[in-house]
Amino acid sequence: MDDHQADSSVSFLPHLEAKIRQTHNLARLLTKYAEQLLEEYVQQQGEPFGLPGFSPPRLPLASLSGPAPSHEGLPVSERLRQDAAALSVLPALLDAVRRRQAELNPRAPRLLRSLEDAARQVRALGAAVETVLAALGAAARGPGPEPAAAAAAATTLFPASSAAGIFSAKVLGLHVCGLYGEWVSRTEGDLGQLVPGGVA
Repeated sequence: MDDHQADSSVSFLPHLEAKIRQTHNLARLLTKYAEQLLEEYVQQQGEPFGLPGFSPPRLPLASLSGPAPSHEGLPVSERLRQDAAALSVLPALLDAVRRRQAELNPRAPRLLRSLEDAARQVRALGAAVETVLAALGAAARGPGPEPAAAAAAATTLFPASSAAGIFSAKVLGLHVCGLYGEWVSRTEGDLGQLVPGGVA
């Protein structure tokens, strides 16, 4: 019996390593996509977005913030829990940005499609990270709002369509796209700690 259990745990390791590598590769791919999405978003917002020296105000989001500096000092499993929590919130935020951009930039189908793809891809990455956490024996749900609460908050994220409201909506959308990039990049780095032999 003990031999059988030992055999099963040994045979599980290659499966876990493969899942970690696969999830790490997905995070790496999404990090590149996030950079492209941010560039595309800025291009579609008009001036002053994209102008040299333009520094938009960083509007707070109740449902999500960027990775804290202390994130680096945490154990890998705790970092991945925080990654999973952030990734679970991002799809609702990206969907809210897409809906607002559909009103503001209806003639930017590529941006709208990119935002839709980003929401779907980050959902897949979050599920993969939770699978890795479960395989490591770590609970996935970290600090942060539940996805349902995030979705409800995202529906009221963007202000009315006054001139000031439109600018604020564009800045909030930029902030969400930036957070998407920060969290998928952070997830890539954290998973890289688990890739056998170091980051491939």
